[in-house]
Amino acid sequence: MLKAPPLYVQVTMPNNISDKPMKHLIWNDLEVKPYHEIWKLQQTLQHAIIAAKLNKQQPDCQVLMVEHTPVYTLGKSGKATNLLIDQQKLSQQGIDLFEIERGGDITFHGLGQLVVYPLLDLEYFNMGVKKYVDTLEQVVIDLLSEYGINGQRLAGATGVWLEASTAHARKICAMGIHCSRFVTMHGLALNVNTDLRYFSYINPCGFTDKGVTSM
Repeated sequence: MLKAPPLYVQVTMPNNISDKPMKHLIWNDLEVKPYHEIWKLQQTLQHAIIAAKLNKQQPDCQVLMVEHTPVYTLGKSGKATNLLIDQQKLSQQGIDLFEIERGGDITFHGLGQLVVYPLLDLEYFNMGVKKYVDTLEQVVIDLLSEYGINGQRLAGATGVWLEASTAHARKICAMGIHCSRFVTMHGLALNVNTDLRYFSYINPCGFTDKGVTSM
């Protein structure tokens, strides 16, 4: 299991992020949890933030950090054919499968992978969806640089890659989000010491000509 920050940290947002009254970011270290449990939690928190917005309140933002037991998730624009094994094989391997509302195609979550789900009101941060995704990518690129890893963007593909402009392009961090009334859910999955064998059972993010790697 990955080592993570303390279970609950509350951070006050700096004034220059928004011209609205300051709020708090609640950081939740959930350790290891099944995917469906945290998926339901995200939906509950997103609905609560939206309800507060509609009531002209300033809800706290939430960030969930977790490792999942093995699971494949298929985004709303994904193709079922990018799952390369059948239900029997999934059961034998102990892998769950969920079709979910985020953008993107199929990906894997498992132990050794840092999954981060920010539940943020983008209107509060004066930020559109594209800028938000760009910011998530940059956060990961900056983090990887601290470990001497040159994370890069790949045109036309979200996430963070190594050797992005070459025939050896490999994704190290997948991303996919869902927004309702500019409130986000889902997020990013950074491969730290993930068992990459699980990616051989899918076309990761729909790609057949690019690899996956870990820190």
